[in-house]
Amino acid sequence: MYQDVIKAAQEKMEKTKDVYKRDMQSLRAGRANPQILDRITVDYYGSATPLNQMANITAPEPRVLVISPWDAKAIPLIEKAIQMSDLGMNPANDGKIIRLIVPELNAERRKELSKKVSRAAEESKVALRSIRRDAMEQFKKMKKDSLISEDEQRKAEDELQKVTDAAVKDIDKMAADKEKEILSV
Repeated sequence: MYQDVIKAAQEKMEKTKDVYKRDMQSLRAGRANPQILDRITVDYYGSATPLNQMANITAPEPRVLVISPWDAKAIPLIEKAIQMSDLGMNPANDGKIIRLIVPELNAERRKELSKKVSRAAEESKVALRSIRRDAMEQFKKMKKDSLISEDEQRKAEDELQKVTDAAVKDIDKMAADKEKEILSV
């Protein structure tokens, strides 16, 4: 019975890790990565459309992104969306494609991004602990309602703690990898 609660908590923790992983992929680390454009939406015919659904995005060189829109009329809209974003890049177009030169990160910007990675990791770990706390409350309620014994409650809490520890370890590893990527010149 308590296994269902642990499984639900584990699924929520996996989703939290996935969100963190996606956030880290969209963080610019000095080299061109098409995922940094995942958060950009373009006002296309009155609806906010994700850029990656309007164009093919490639990284032919380590410091260049090429955006090939499927509709050439969307180029000015895409340029405007990129300029309005927090990326700090200026798009250049030749009428068919848009080129984005990924600027070299300076030391100050690297430290700032590193702090952002740490902050996001801490927020994810807080979310994991919140999921754990909710599950623990469910175990206490099951015990109170005599659905599980005290031993089962303790066993369930131990299992949940192991799941939580593993998820926290994964977040820490992702954060360390991203910081290493950001700080390497």
